[in-house]
Formats: sequence, structure tokens, C-alpha cells
Amino acid sequence: MAVTTSGTLPDEVYDIVVIGAGVVGAAIARELSRYPLRIALVEASGDVGDGTSKANTAILHTGFDAVPGSLESRLVREGQRRLAAYAAEAGIPVEPVGALLVAWNEEQLAALPRLVEKADRNEYHETRLIGADELYALEPHLGPGALGALAVPGESIICPWTTTLAYATEAVRDGADLHLNCRVTGVGGGAPHELSTVRGPLRTHILINAAGLYADEIDRWLGHADFTVTPRRGQLLVFDKLARGLVRHILLPVPTALGKGVLVAPTVYGNVLLGPTAEDLDDRTATGSTAEGLAFLRERGERILPELLDEEVTAVYAGLRAATEESDYRIRCDPDRRCLTVGGIRSTGLTASMAIAAHVVELLTEAGEKLGEPSERPAVRMPNIGEAFPRPYQRADLIAADPEYGRIVCHCERVSHGEIRDALASTIPPSTPEGLRRRTRARGGRCQGFYCGAAVRALFSPEGTSEAAGGPGGPGSTGASTASRASGSGTSSLLPEVGP
Repeated sequence: MAVTTSGTLPDEVYDIVVIGAGVVGAAIARELSRYPLRIALVEASGDVGDGTSKANTAILHTGFDAVPGSLESRLVREGQRRLAAYAAEAGIPVEPVGALLVAWNEEQLAALPRLVEKADRNEYHETRLIGADELYALEPHLGPGALGALAVPGESIICPWTTTLAYATEAVRDGADLHLNCRVTGVGGGAPHELSTVRGPLRTHILINAAGLYADEIDRWLGHADFTVTPRRGQLLVFDKLARGLVRHILLPVPTALGKGVLVAPTVYGNVLLGPTAEDLDDRTATGSTAEGLAFLRERGERILPELLDEEVTAVYAGLRAATEESDYRIRCDPDRRCLTVGGIRSTGLTASMAIAAHVVELLTEAGEKLGEPSERPAVRMPNIGEAFPRPYQRADLIAADPEYGRIVCHCERVSHGEIRDALASTIPPSTPEGLRRRTRARGGRCQGFYCGAAVRALFSPEGTSEAAGGPGGPGSTGASTASRASGSGTSSLLPEVGP
């Protein structure tokens, strides 16, 4: 097993290469690593989950409103069960808060019974229609004028960062190679496949394309033209933890053809989200927020939860979803070319990720590929960065055994020196402060790194590394307060702005 970030690639022919280390690609690599195969996971960025997967609404869906009979419907339904069980085993933060689809006019109210029927066709039978009185008893801070709602108790919130990292960590520990900073620039014909990358050639017998926003481009290199990705930008606002008491459920609008619309939702980190927008673009790197988009969100938020706009905004971020011309996933296997494309995976991809991975294995097996017998292994146990269970700074037993878990570096998010030390020594360590933020929440709070930024950045220098091992003068010292406020601007805290 190996994690590489630079240098030439191994001079060998892999059994399978997976392009794209987002949540879906990492899930596929994890599933395939159970088999006696040489696997490589290739990622253009310097970290796993650094594209669409890091910037979403972080909801574990039931699939109640998917298109009945679609592949997405089946995989979301199966994936929700798989991921909920896996999260409990691996320590991924999940909170089953439930959702309420709020009807604000008679037309939306009339649509709710049809959504109940749709949920039943999707094999989800727990929805319930509620009137205005019960709705306001459940959500007393809801804006005036709501007529009723559809309750969906199975909807949950989840940590998308820990999920992707857990998948990739298991894959690497089971022998897969993870090649970061390894953008694929072409795929040659013949057998085996020869991939051109910015770090040199890479060869593989079987190629799996899980490249997200770029899946259609790679698909064309493989001789197909089945779909086109249209980047769909979603801008969101992250509100301070003091807003958390204003909302108890995920508050959803009645969905439209463009998506689930603007929602208000708590996060597993103790914040509140407002968003997303749904803007179809041409630029696959356009992850900046706009004044128009944020004004639109505030207008919608004022209707849904008026008091929310009185709270501080911790961060703003935008993510791009891989929308296509069809409403379903685009998962296709080409047995002759020994390649498989996983495309058109939109906001439900996090929920469906484990089921998508199992489906990929099924398609490969049906295509005649001999994968061997899978092995069983316990799930990796991930550090907890959610608020539903005790964090290290709250655990006297942990601090007694190792005082570094009581030495706070990031005071906004209560991140300890011990957690940062562990992240830097983990199977897939962060290479940047932004990667560390996704592993620990350091620099992710209200001050956006103003106080702890210098100390966190110092950990990525040779001197900082020695301090992380327990040397004097490390993070947590008062000198950390000299960090510039600008160090945290331009990205989000809890769900950073997406990069290409």
C-alpha cells in the first residue's frame, strides 16, 4: 500500500485503476480492495474528497422523493441502509434529525399527498402528513404562513468529510495505492489501458471512471459519448453555532425539477446551513459565491426561519454538482474495452456511495471479470468531529491518558493538539491546513483561523512537525493570535469552497 503525492508512478500494470477520489471513487476503491487485486485510486487534487464531495448539504437521504424505478432510487435506498450501519461502526458522525417538507401555499399543500405516494413507490413508508398546528409545535421558529408539511423521519445529517476519508483509509490499509496530485490528461487505446497523467504514465487492465465533473470528458477518451456534465453550482451560508437552537429538523421545500430547492438544516458540527442555489454553468471551476446568490438565499431564509438572519454567518461556500441531461445516474460497463463509467452522480451520491460501489462490482462480475474471493475486515474507526458524541476535549479519561487531548489549539471548534497530531500521523495525512480542517475542524469556526491560523500553519513546517510530537512552543501558545484574519477568507469553514 502507498500514498503518493509527487514523483513518478509505479512501473507496473494495476488490475484496476479508479479515477477520482471523491466519495464515490473512494467507496469503489474500498469495495474493490477487499479482493485479491492490485488497486490504484488516482486523484487530481492533493487530498481525497477535495471536489464536489467536500461541499454539499451533508444529508443522508432516504430516497423518498427519487424517481421511482430509477437506478438512483434503488441505490440511494440500499446505500442509506449500508452507510447508516457503516457510520455507526466507523464512528462517522450521523444524527437522525428527520425532515419536514413545508408547504407555503395551496399548490404545495396539494402536492404533499403525491409525495407520500411517491415515497411508497420508493419503498419508504414512514412519511406522514401534518397540519400547521403540529408543524409549528415541532418547529416554533418557523416563519409565519406555513399551511402544513410532510414529515420524513428517516432523513439524517452526516459528516461528508469523514465518510470519504474513511473509505479511502480502508482502501489504502487493504493494499490499494492512492496517487494524489495525479490529474489524468488522456487515456490511450489498446490493452492494458495507458493513462497519461501529470506525474507520468499509469497502466491498468480495468479502468473505472468516477471523475465527477470531468467524467464525461474521460468517457469520451474511452470512445463513448453517452452524457454531458453540466456543472450546477450550489451556494450556501453557514450560520454560527448560536443559531443551532432555532431548528430541530431538516426544513425542505417541495422539490422542483432543478432539485430539492433551498433548505435550512442543522449540521453535525453544531451549525446551521441555508441553501443551496441551483445555477447551471459552463465553467467547471466556478466555485466562487456571488452577491446575487447570497441575496437570494437570504430572501428565502427570511421566509423559512426569520430569526436565522439575525445570527452571525460563519462562512460562505459553493459546490458544483455533476448534473446531466438525464434524471438518473449514468453507470455503464463496456466489457470489450474493460472500462466502466460512473457518471451523473449528483447530491444523492454521498448516500448512495456504498451501494454504487457494490453495483460496480456486480457489473464487473457480469462482464466476466475474475475478481477472486472478497475478504472480510473490521471497519476503520475514525476520530469523531461531530457534536452528538463527546469530543476529545470533553473526555477526562482520554486527557488523563494523554494530556495533549486537553491542550486546545482551535478555541472556536475546541480542537486539541492531540487531534491535530493524530491527523498529521494518519494513514492519509493532510497536506494543507484546509485538509486538516476537514479532519479536525481546526480553523473552521467563527474566527476562521484568526487566532489559531499561525499555529496550525506552523505544523506543516519541519519545526511544526517536531512541535506536533510534543515539543515546546507549539500550537496553543498565545502567539497564535497574531494570525491574519485574511487567512480564513475565501473558503468556508465547515464545508470549504470546492476546487477543480
